[in-house]
Amino acid sequence: MACKQKKQIVITILDQKHLRDDWYIDFDGQEFQKFLPGLIKEMKRLGVELSVQRNRETVISVNSYADLLNVVKISSPQDGHSNQCVGHIIGKSQRLDIMEDIGTAVRRIAFAPETIAPSSEFRKVCHNCGCGC
Repeated sequence: MACKQKKQIVITILDQKHLRDDWYIDFDGQEFQKFLPGLIKEMKRLGVELSVQRNRETVISVNSYADLLNVVKISSPQDGHSNQCVGHIIGKSQRLDIMEDIGTAVRRIAFAPETIAPSSEFRKVCHNCGCGC
């Protein structure tokens, strides 16, 4: 009997240029770094290999929470999703909590990828991330 291969999901965090201080999130800071291991452990228990990488070459101008959602991209190659911003995956944020929204997006792409609109579908959630939504 062959072992089922774990689903691979990658979170990519782009660099940020903040136009307003109220939406600043330090993705290298202690709070976010405390959040990641818990999410990675939870997903591993559920059969998903989650990894995080930084892309400091691509810079997103952050002027709103929607722009902050564009800073975080999620890919699940097995499901045909590559570099989709959190805003595209979850739509409008309920509580404007970036860590909660990242968790929601990761779980959705892991367990309900068919509910995510294709990149080619027009959705008014992105402003400047270039993901195509």
